[in-house]
Amino acid sequence: MAPRDATWHHCAHSWHHAAPVGAVFCELPPNDGRRAWKRVLLRAAGQPTVMTVLRKVARPLLASMFVSGGYNAVRHPAPLVPVAEPVTDRVTSAIGRRTSLLPEDPESLVRLNGAVQLGAGLLLALGRAPRLASAALAVTLVPTTLAAHRFWTIEDPEKRAAQRIQFLKNASLLGGLLIAAADTHGKPSLAYRTRHAASHASDAVTHQAHAAAGRVGDVAGSAVESVTDAVEAARKRLP
Repeated sequence: MAPRDATWHHCAHSWHHAAPVGAVFCELPPNDGRRAWKRVLLRAAGQPTVMTVLRKVARPLLASMFVSGGYNAVRHPAPLVPVAEPVTDRVTSAIGRRTSLLPEDPESLVRLNGAVQLGAGLLLALGRAPRLASAALAVTLVPTTLAAHRFWTIEDPEKRAAQRIQFLKNASLLGGLLIAAADTHGKPSLAYRTRHAASHASDAVTHQAHAAAGRVGDVAGSAVESVTDAVEAARKRLP
């Protein structure tokens, strides 16, 4: 173990076994070149950190637009239908043939999209399944943006500029949702845990294989020695 790794291992060991809530003081190893005491701040279980506070504040802010817009779409979908029809028609023609669960009525699609935004927005604001909620909101935001802010189809310069701004705002929201969907709260991701578990399993299998090979070798060696001893004993009995 490298000196610096040993230092952090000692800090973690001390914190786990004997350190009080607050700070842990760890002495740097002699070969590190510094003999000063370094203060290492470690948080106790349940003690809020800066990132925890930021998540509690940022999630409701990020979800607020979806909760408001989703509620409005569920209660009053009719005014949104003319704007959404170019996208809903494409969605119906592309996906409607493969499943009967998706409604073909544009108004029902608008209400369904709003319901998903409302539900996922509330989950994200409350911190319940935030990664799944963020992913769901990101999926619903794409058709919403393509339906409501098609600035490239507008000829009037002022209206075109205004819709371009709205389009870019939604693109920024999409980026924030993707970050929230990938946020693992500082924990290893599922892919990392899977690779780590696979590596451990591979090492365990390799160790067992080597152990089995060693045992087979020992048994084979013992058998050879027994046969050799028997042959030598038989030869000695011969006249």
